[in-house]
Amino acid sequence: MTGGQSAWLTHAPWGITGEVAARLAATAREVAAEWSVPLGERLAAGRYSFVAFAGEDAVLKVVPVEDDEADQEADALALIDGDGAVRLLRHDARRRTMLLERARPGDEASTLPEGEAIRVAVAAAKKLWRPAQRGHPFRWIGDHVPRWLDEAGEHELVGIARDRYASLEAGDLTLVHGDFHHHNLLRHGERWLVIDPKAMVGEPEFDVPTFMWNPIGMRPTQTSVERWIAAFARAGLREDRIRDWAIIRGTYLGLPLHSGETEETSPQLRTVRLVLSG
Repeated sequence: MTGGQSAWLTHAPWGITGEVAARLAATAREVAAEWSVPLGERLAAGRYSFVAFAGEDAVLKVVPVEDDEADQEADALALIDGDGAVRLLRHDARRRTMLLERARPGDEASTLPEGEAIRVAVAAAKKLWRPAQRGHPFRWIGDHVPRWLDEAGEHELVGIARDRYASLEAGDLTLVHGDFHHHNLLRHGERWLVIDPKAMVGEPEFDVPTFMWNPIGMRPTQTSVERWIAAFARAGLREDRIRDWAIIRGTYLGLPLHSGETEETSPQLRTVRLVLSG
């Protein structure tokens, strides 16, 4: 990208720009030819990268260099090794390209009733969260959260979120997904597997809030938010820390507001207000 240009769309359907998509597609064709795998058309669901089927049982994914949050995706999938996430089959670190196991039939957890989605998410989380070492190679959430709050701009919720974060001593012993929600949880036979980890080390409570404002198009309610919190608390997580992370993450992911968006229409900020009033 040239100076001043962004890799990301600033409006629906969001994701990478056409220029970035074309660049990644060229890389995908090059790597697919070298690896002797067929390459289908880009999948619409892969809005922030290039994703395409590579035959019946695999997916080829190219991650843009601009997406530094995905730097350790391949490392996380290698660590999990198919036990709770799609399996990493091949990796070219220089070209940020992965050949991944294809989840079949591939239904998202967004297709499930809320109660069943909660059950599936808790079970998947227990497999995903495992010991990992800070810096070997995973980043620590604490190295990024302050910057993300700074980027949220001037807003009363930013001050509240900063205070909540300052009161925490964020953990650094557990592999966390970083973008854990219905659309990154796919059915594979009788199992459910995670995809697209923005892997870091932190604490399990960090990963819960993103379920509260998903799936896309869902309007969070006090009841739905409390159901997610209660389910993960029953699974052994600390309820107070889930609430703190909901405020922190909902703030930096919801701000600044996009054009035409309001606090009421932002699912992240609506969640923050619901947690604060709960």
